[in-house]
Amino acid sequence: MAKGDDIQERLIDFAVRIINLCDRLPNTRNGSHVANQLIRCGTAPAAHYAEARSAESTKDFIHKLKLCNKELNEARVWITLIIKSKMQSVPDMQEIIQECDELCRITNASINTARKRS
Repeated sequence: MAKGDDIQERLIDFAVRIINLCDRLPNTRNGSHVANQLIRCGTAPAAHYAEARSAESTKDFIHKLKLCNKELNEARVWITLIIKSKMQSVPDMQEIIQECDELCRITNASINTARKRS
């Protein structure tokens, strides 16, 4: 397994979980709005991470990882909104919030390491 494959796989799995979550949201105007927003920011981190892995420079690598992190942070807001608006139950959402938080910490650590090395 190449360096970064495990994180890439986790980000893809996170995206799949987001897709499945969005399919379970209510078929209402509010549910559709939240699903549309969450599907964009919840699936984008995997693609940003893939781009970062083939970055042309350290600066480019950091930039793409920051985009990945930004999308994860936005996803967390939408997931929290789903919980607070009771579109899904809290127990069903705990794992996805935990994974989002862990992925944020991992990408932040990678950004900090890259900054120190440059």
